[in-house]
Parts: sequence; structure tokens; C-alpha cells
Amino acid sequence: MTKRTKSAPKLQGFVLFDVVYEDGSRASNRRVPVEILGGLDGDAPARDLITAQDSEVAQKSGRPAREIASLTRSPQPTPKVGV
Repeated sequence: MTKRTKSAPKLQGFVLFDVVYEDGSRASNRRVPVEILGGLDGDAPARDLITAQDSEVAQKSGRPAREIASLTRSPQPTPKVGV
């Protein structure tokens, strides 16, 4: 009987980001798939994805797209104990 080799676990889920735009507005908890993050680029692919999403929304709404001033990971929620 041959031995089955295990494949590497797949990264699943999303990472949440807080976005601050040039005009001072803020968008919290923007979801980005884990698969596109990491490596040498770090969180740069998240900026590209969010910019593309914002451009698509701006095109559909007929408004100009907003420029991203800063992009940071949202803090992890703390689990509620004894509730």
C-alpha cells in the first residue's frame, strides 16, 4: 500500500482592512481574501484590490473614485468570555 502525502493546508478566509481616503472619509472592515496577501508584496495586493473595487463602484455610481491615503489591518476582535 502506498503512503498518501498530505498537501499543504489551504489559506482560507479574509483579512479585514481599515481604509482612510484622501478626503478624510473612512471605510472599516474591507474584506480581502487571504490568498492574495503575503509574500514579498505584503499588503500591497490588498491596496490594488480595494482600489479596483472602488473604481468599479465609482463607475457604476457615476462619481469619481476616491484616492486611498492609508490602509491598515483592522484589529482582531477580542473574544467575549462568560457572556
